[in-house]
Amino acid sequence: MQVAKETLAELPAQLRLGIMRLARRLRQETPGRITPSMQSALAVLDRHGPLTLGELAALERVAPPSMTRIAARLEEAGLVVRTVDAVDRRVARMAVSAEGVTLLKEVRGARDAYLAKRLRSFTPEERAVLAQALPLIERLTGDVP
Repeated sequence: MQVAKETLAELPAQLRLGIMRLARRLRQETPGRITPSMQSALAVLDRHGPLTLGELAALERVAPPSMTRIAARLEEAGLVVRTVDAVDRRVARMAVSAEGVTLLKEVRGARDAYLAKRLRSFTPEERAVLAQALPLIERLTGDVP
C-alpha cells in the first residue's frame, strides 16, 4: 500500500499528537500517589531488576541529580528498597519493594481497564488493525530492533 506524499508529510505530527493525547489520558488513570517520573522509574526498575542510580538515570535519560531526587521520593514512599552491593560496598542498588509491585499492578490494571473499555467500542476489524500496528509502534520507541 502506497501513502500519498501529503499524508506522509503529515503523519509524524498526527502520530505525535495522537500518542501524546493517549499518554496524557492514560496518566490520568494513574492513582495519584506518585508522579509520572516516579512511576516511570519504578517501571524501569521492575523491568530491569536492581539498578544503581546511575544506571537508572541513563535508562530514564535524566540527569543523575534528578534521578537521586526521584529515587529518594520512591524510597520515602516505601516503593523501592536500597541495598548495598555485596562486591563493592560503595555501590547501592535500587529494587522495587513489595509495595511498589502492588502499586505497579494497580496502575497497569487501571490503564488496561481504561483501554479495554475504549476498545469495546471498536469493531473486530479495527482492533485487528491496532494489533497489527503494535510492532510498528514498538519500533518507534527505539527499544525494539
